[in-house]
Amino acid sequence: MNFLVIEGNIGAGKTTLAKKISCDYNARFVGEQFADNPFLEKFYDNPKSYAFTLEMSFMAERYSQFTNELQNFNLFSDFVVADYYFMKSLIFASVTLSDDEYNLYRKFFDIIYARLPRPDLYVYLHKNSNNLKANIDKRGRSYEKNIKTEYLEEVGNAYFRYFKQQSEFPILIIDTNNVDFVEKEEDYHKLCHIILNTKYESGITRIIC
Repeated sequence: MNFLVIEGNIGAGKTTLAKKISCDYNARFVGEQFADNPFLEKFYDNPKSYAFTLEMSFMAERYSQFTNELQNFNLFSDFVVADYYFMKSLIFASVTLSDDEYNLYRKFFDIIYARLPRPDLYVYLHKNSNNLKANIDKRGRSYEKNIKTEYLEEVGNAYFRYFKQQSEFPILIIDTNNVDFVEKEEDYHKLCHIILNTKYESGITRIIC
């Protein structure tokens, strides 16, 4: 495996797991750069006014990061593990944008996406909205304070709509509602075994931990 993606809804723990895997398995970590986005807090305060600007800025940043990171692959790393995939741009845009905005956005997206590599395995960490909200509140980011469970549910539904349409690469959906891979080493090693020690075919595979 050369390119592993760990994805999930907001608060699913994707960055934490991707970083742990990168450290323990000699992988190069590619993390989404979102904290410095000047439109993120404005979007959460006023979604309708800033949705298109936010999604366009994220798409540009993700494309730039992916092309730079994957072209400059470190030969001393065994593989690349990222805490997001470029398709995330389209998934969130389908939730936040109006139909006209989304149609315009999709034209730019399709041009860019055609140039990017596909992951060898795409892992989606599934948690219900209440558990996601609890994790979001626990980490205490100021710009996330207004996120509602309804929004998390919309984003989750958008991910699953995308999964049903995708057959280019393997998608592994892991239900982690009863898993604590941060505090429990046995849970972490179980996830690693599921992700790294099994060959998955293109399409969807679902696992409950």
